[in-house]
Amino acid sequence: MKGICILLAVLACAAALSTIDKDWEAYKTKFEKQYSPEEDARRHVIFKATKKIVEEHNKKFEEGKVTYTMAINKFADFTEEEMKVRRGARVPAERLQKKTNLHKSKVGVSAPDSIDWRQYGYVTGVKDQGQCGSCWAFSSTGALEGLNFKYTGNLISLSEQNLVDCVTSNAGCNGGWMDASFSYVTSNGGIDTEASYPYQAADGSCRYNPNTIGATCNGYTDIGYGDENGLKEACGNNGPIAVAIDASRTGFSYYGGGIYYDNTCDPNYLDHAVLVVGYGNEGGSDYWLVKNSWGTGWGQAGYIQMARNAGNNCGIASAASYPRPA
Repeated sequence: MKGICILLAVLACAAALSTIDKDWEAYKTKFEKQYSPEEDARRHVIFKATKKIVEEHNKKFEEGKVTYTMAINKFADFTEEEMKVRRGARVPAERLQKKTNLHKSKVGVSAPDSIDWRQYGYVTGVKDQGQCGSCWAFSSTGALEGLNFKYTGNLISLSEQNLVDCVTSNAGCNGGWMDASFSYVTSNGGIDTEASYPYQAADGSCRYNPNTIGATCNGYTDIGYGDENGLKEACGNNGPIAVAIDASRTGFSYYGGGIYYDNTCDPNYLDHAVLVVGYGNEGGSDYWLVKNSWGTGWGQAGYIQMARNAGNNCGIASAASYPRPA
């Protein structure tokens, strides 16, 4: 009897290992990943650890203990250092303490209860920044694309590479922030189109061409630290808003669906730039609709719903801003 029990245990372990191996092979096929034998073994270990985290988290979701699900995505075999590369927001400390020249509510003008600017043509398709800390450039172009559409009726994809290469006060693939982008576009007289200055996911020399401008702006407006009402007003009345958030938590990397809330987030640790393209309420919970720049294979086809009116969770309203029309 003892021998039979041992045999059954061995078979159970073998079956479990076989399932994990099949999952690993399926994962590599789905995301078109090929590794040397040594690298494969290393990545496999990371994948198994991620899979366990996702499964344990989703069990908590089923039990009603968390508000969002996690999913296996193309980052499931990434190291934390590799994920950090994609989080390139670098917001100056003084921005978080800014008290003057901030967004002000307009008398007699109220924001709608909910809005999704994608439905009105303000938002281009989800993009992928690759292994370059240029999230700030994508957040910037997203806000500029919306502004340009509002005043011209033309939705034009703008050049992140133009910003990566030419905004000298930022650090290209090593990070930056959106206000510097808006200042550059203002002083430069415009930003090139994506078609004329395509993205390369690497630092390069500035090749701005004034003959291929896609949009302009005239400075920017900051929203006060933690002012979610101000963020709602600005988004509801103007269009998509550039924001920086704390995206360092595992749940963000593997977000799958639901309203993302993490009580361990730090509203002062802003390491990733994204774009608020709307807001609303689902099942009695307020949320921000946020566009990321990690491709359509992440989150909800490239988007995430983040908790709104939940104490500035993850710093969603810590350093929000939007460009002004020229």
